[in-house]
Amino acid sequence: MHPFDYKRRSTRQVIVGGVPLGGDNPIRIQTMASTSTMDTEGSVAQTLRMVAAGAEYVRFTAQGVREAVNLGEIRRRLRAQGVDVPLVADIHFNPRAAFAAAEEVEKVRINPGNFVDPGRVFATIDYTDEEYAAELKKIEEALVPFLELCRKNNTAIRIGVNHGSLSDRIMSRYGDTPAGMVESAMEFLRVCRRHDFGDVVISIKASNVVVMVETVRRLVAAMKAEDLDFPLHLGVTEAGEGEDGRIKSAVGIGTLLCEGIGDTVRVSLSEEPECELPVARALVDYAQSLAGAPSIDAPEASGEGYDSRRIRNVGGSALKVVMSDTDDVFDDNFTPDIIAGNTDLKLHRCTADEVLDGRVKFGDDEVIVLSSHHRNYIGHMKAAFHALKLRNVDNPVIIKAGYEGLGADEVKLRGAVECGALLLDGYGDGLMIEADSLSAADAARLAFAILQSARLRFSHTEYISCPGCGRTLFDLQSTVARVKAATSHLRGLKIGVMGCIVNGPGEMADADYGYVGAGVGRVSLYKGKECVEKNIPAEEAVEHLVNLIKKCGDWK
Repeated sequence: MHPFDYKRRSTRQVIVGGVPLGGDNPIRIQTMASTSTMDTEGSVAQTLRMVAAGAEYVRFTAQGVREAVNLGEIRRRLRAQGVDVPLVADIHFNPRAAFAAAEEVEKVRINPGNFVDPGRVFATIDYTDEEYAAELKKIEEALVPFLELCRKNNTAIRIGVNHGSLSDRIMSRYGDTPAGMVESAMEFLRVCRRHDFGDVVISIKASNVVVMVETVRRLVAAMKAEDLDFPLHLGVTEAGEGEDGRIKSAVGIGTLLCEGIGDTVRVSLSEEPECELPVARALVDYAQSLAGAPSIDAPEASGEGYDSRRIRNVGGSALKVVMSDTDDVFDDNFTPDIIAGNTDLKLHRCTADEVLDGRVKFGDDEVIVLSSHHRNYIGHMKAAFHALKLRNVDNPVIIKAGYEGLGADEVKLRGAVECGALLLDGYGDGLMIEADSLSAADAARLAFAILQSARLRFSHTEYISCPGCGRTLFDLQSTVARVKAATSHLRGLKIGVMGCIVNGPGEMADADYGYVGAGVGRVSLYKGKECVEKNIPAEEAVEHLVNLIKKCGDWK
């Protein structure tokens, strides 16, 4: 194996009912029900739709013991219809519900941020080392009986860390950081190892794609350092809906899958759950296809990313640009510095093969437009960037990705994975996307959306919205639509729409404004992490949100 080739991370196998994951098993895809867990008939019907769409696991929220027990009834009804999809209980704040669910379903997800620690209130607590060690002892005392019950019932567990629900204990010692997220997971994993419990899957998620990718990589490194090989569940939380939600998920999940990380995937969209599964399947299939790609025999340069110098408005510290070979890309939504067909920049177009062969030389005033048609596009392009570094080339580089014979939806996912993975690792000063199924304007919009998902350039309003589940306290999809209708012209603003308080203010820490379910038909509004209006009737909440944005001076 060469450093730029695809290689899947080696993990242990975890038994989840009749669908094991990790080890030599395929990467599994899953989703989560949006029905009330007490609605047995509706839950069974929705599960059948999800399974028909390809779900290999189905997760339900279980707020309390009552919901956890009813999962057993849902499972029995499904089995009576010949459907043996493993069910997963999603637990927050209530360990009693986790114990009850362990006797009813094949897997239980617990959140280290609130399984033992109290719910997050953003309080800073100054622990001595002895006090902190005592808190860890509490975790072990609470977790071991749960592990023993799961062992008895052959129930797997998922240790699911969310950026939005780190405990105040972790926050006080590590801050709101990837390091804190990793430690939150490792505290629980160390207990599992000490007590020889191996049927464990880990997830470590954030709505910010950059944070999500960095944190998962850190977790993999931390586990390797401690000789742990648990499989990973990948997801970008609160990705939103529509094209933006798909692109954001593809950038985060796809980047990790293509470097061999991930054993099961859930794409979180603010849509019907069966809509998530084709997206997850496409991402998994693409990543797994890289195993058969020709090897890339090329040397590695030291250091991370590619540092360029600036030529006019490209490279160096300049904003990442979008380029097109035609002028037919401009409309009111685009910033004026898009590079269009008649640019007078000196462009040097070349392929990754030409760079790797050393066949090309670059003038001091040339911007490189780099492309590849290798099956492992990401690895081949990275190898070319490394070759440029080894030759001490520092010209700006625009990443070019071309797609022929693919449908528009596939182009958007492939482009997000391939270009997003390079951008997240510090390669490239701009994007140029061409596809016979996209107009020049749509290709440019895709490039801007990828740059925004990678947190490199903001060109439109961003919505951080959860997918909804049995905890959701209002009609999420229609609410997101109404919020977007009222605010979509606020370019660069980030607005969170959350169905409940579980991850609300925490996962929205990256948002400028938040709209959070506070009770049945009630909504609370946030400015950043601060709740500024409580328990507004849902039918009035969008108007209140608009007034809040105006009051704070962010309305345009």
